[in-house]
Amino acid sequence: MRAHYRAEGLDEEELAAHPMDQFDRWFGEAARAAVRGLLYEPNAMVVSTADTEGRPSSRTVLMKGYDTRGFVFYTNYDSRKGRELAANPHVSLLFPWHPVARQVLVTGTARRTGPEETAAYFRTRPHGSRLGAWASAQSTVIPSREVLETAYEDLGARYPEGEQVPVPPHWGGFRVTPHTVEFWQGRANRLHDRLRYTAAPDGTWRVHRLSP
Repeated sequence: MRAHYRAEGLDEEELAAHPMDQFDRWFGEAARAAVRGLLYEPNAMVVSTADTEGRPSSRTVLMKGYDTRGFVFYTNYDSRKGRELAANPHVSLLFPWHPVARQVLVTGTARRTGPEETAAYFRTRPHGSRLGAWASAQSTVIPSREVLETAYEDLGARYPEGEQVPVPPHWGGFRVTPHTVEFWQGRANRLHDRLRYTAAPDGTWRVHRLSP
């Protein structure tokens, strides 16, 4: 259960000036690896939050967009992560691209996306996923699977295929504005390359090499 990484290294001179440009490079390579069957869902990321008492929780979600402002994902605002982010916006993201011996680790703060941006994305979701956003009271206890499926079927009768499904008021996006972005490249003998961008007060980014 010990893999020996033999990937090429990561040098400071190779990095883009902005971490989101560097992320775009690596994400493009991860997406191409997925096309070749080497990696599954490159946009899957582990989102870690903490409540007001510092108790952490983690779950895997799908990133649905990124740009110079940060990373975007969508969820039920009444879910555990939604409630925790409302009380404590500090968050970490992890992209675990293990088959290509890479990880990207992000720390930052999360803010809700605006209603227009949320609605625009909601309209791109498959019909069934739009119904699912209404049917699931995410993170709450339910008595059985049947309750969930019945709620979904009732919604399907109310909003048949081809009919507009409104955006649930409890559902929407979060944009994570990064404070640090670390690019981790696996190397032989556990001497991995770890290069971390840190946001400076003047809007620039500083890069530091971390010991593995």
